[in-house]
Amino acid sequence: MKLTWYGHSAFRVEAGDATILIDPFLTGNPSWSGGWEGAAENVTHVLLTHGHNDHIGDSAAILKKTGAMLVANFEICMYLVGQGVSGDRINPGNHGGTVDCGGFTTTFVNALHSSSFNAGDGSNTYLGNPAGLVLHFPNDKSLYHMGDTDIFGDMALINELHEPAVGIVPIGDRFTMGGAVAALACKRFFKFETVIPCHYGSFPIIDQNADKFVAGMQGSGVEVKLPKPGEAFTI
Repeated sequence: MKLTWYGHSAFRVEAGDATILIDPFLTGNPSWSGGWEGAAENVTHVLLTHGHNDHIGDSAAILKKTGAMLVANFEICMYLVGQGVSGDRINPGNHGGTVDCGGFTTTFVNALHSSSFNAGDGSNTYLGNPAGLVLHFPNDKSLYHMGDTDIFGDMALINELHEPAVGIVPIGDRFTMGGAVAALACKRFFKFETVIPCHYGSFPIIDQNADKFVAGMQGSGVEVKLPKPGEAFTI
């Protein structure tokens, strides 16, 4: 499995025949100045955890350009169809559901957050409940992108049901759990082999580094990856 972090919560995941973008906030992302075209090269799937602008990002443009499959909740799927995305290429789901994405599956799990799209004119479009996404690959490690969330006790059930080996974990505080709490969540509820912190260092009102998370994970035996934006790495 090859992953690339583009800052904030945007990731590219390459596993088997699938090339996946999760929450592709690229244009306007303070941590990334490389545009979306390169990140979207050969993409087969776009997965969205929730509807905030800094997660939907360039999804509409990417989906229209590439014809990739959209995997998201029903409200987000319908919203993006309204933005010109093909209705034949959507794969909607919701909490507790698992969808076959062709080559891997995605399960929608809980996240403690909110979800809407701000059009910039003061209006907000409700876009369903926020989610975390668990990806299962037939010949690779399972991956859990938590989306934006706080810690919650039912993370134990997510681990029991899915046993994710790789965790993508928000740590920036203010809008998600902070680094120390995120480390507690990883250690108390999961048996990750590798964790990648995200949702930090982009906007000035959230934490600028992963120091609290790294300190909290010391002694856990879990590999903590701290890639630079745009840097690919293999797990």
